[in-house]
Amino acid sequence: MSIINRDVMKLMDEWLFQGKTLILYGARQVGKTTLSKTILKAYQSDTGYYNCELLPVKQLFERQDLSEMKQVFADQRVLVFDEAQHIQGIGWILKTLHDTYPEMQMIATGSSSFSLSSEMQEPLTGRALEFMLFPFSYTELKQIYAPLDLKQAISTFMRFGQYPEIVLEETEQKRITLLHNLTSKYLFKDIYELENLKRPEILLRLLQALALQVGNEVSFHELSNHLSVHVKTVQRYLELLEKAFVIYRLKPLSRNLRIEINVKEKCYFYDLGIRNALINNFNPMDLRDDAGALWENFCFMERLKFLQSQGLVPQVYFWRTHTQKEIDYVEEHDGSFFAYEFKWNPKARQKKHTLFEEHYGGNVKTITPLNIDSLFHTTV
Repeated sequence: MSIINRDVMKLMDEWLFQGKTLILYGARQVGKTTLSKTILKAYQSDTGYYNCELLPVKQLFERQDLSEMKQVFADQRVLVFDEAQHIQGIGWILKTLHDTYPEMQMIATGSSSFSLSSEMQEPLTGRALEFMLFPFSYTELKQIYAPLDLKQAISTFMRFGQYPEIVLEETEQKRITLLHNLTSKYLFKDIYELENLKRPEILLRLLQALALQVGNEVSFHELSNHLSVHVKTVQRYLELLEKAFVIYRLKPLSRNLRIEINVKEKCYFYDLGIRNALINNFNPMDLRDDAGALWENFCFMERLKFLQSQGLVPQVYFWRTHTQKEIDYVEEHDGSFFAYEFKWNPKARQKKHTLFEEHYGGNVKTITPLNIDSLFHTTV
């Protein structure tokens, strides 16, 4: 099996033994366990790996007996708490260990930010750093693809996504089988375990509706009517899906100009293979009527992955006016704006963006499959 070095690992390495507990978030199956075990290998026997989904591990930590834990840890220098959200009171446990044994480096991974982050925020204030592990990025995949082959593989990524197991699988039928298994068994697992949902079937119907609206603004009221549930239920489920790393909600850029839309949001999928599995559409790109929407989703997520790899955290938006003038994606860095249009067809007519440029300055960059590498440059 090919070994692909993850960009976030370099960022985490820089903070090892710097007095911080490291928190690694990400959806299930994106490679958090593999990454954390890779970090442990560098320290050989002076390490400890604890799968927090196992009952004996849960019981050990939830007893909160420091002397007992110290006996278990012995001379371990690096400790990994994998899927740490399963330990009740994990934030206070890590805080106590952090303060009592400062020579130890602790790493906690979690699939559910809505559980883990709330557990972490207060106890570990000032003691922890957070990192995000995405499915494979386009730039990470340069390690196993020749440049021309990588560009040709873009259409495959847009159909089947970039979960590690999917990318490394060679046949399309097995990829489809794995994606359906991932969608049915893992997609909602943390939400079902950690939230008491009165109508869990709404999650699937909501996601299917969102899958058909990628690239378009979504209306809470329209979704409410479609699903026959209250608007607040829609908003709550969207929040859960975002915190479980299934969707990313992008808000509009609005500086109170009367012409701008400032209510609706866009929803992108962290992985397009998941999106396509939800509607059971893995057709080749030349047979699809949603190619433009898939390209927009793909470019948006690849840009987010790149920004993290560079340690950049700008404000991100889309922009649209009531007269249908629009820009797919906008970043704000220290008051300066940088805008992108995503066009699957390189021959598509390029629009002028005079109104946006008058209000916010700068130029709008168009990204197509031919110049995708220009997406991976810093703008500041």
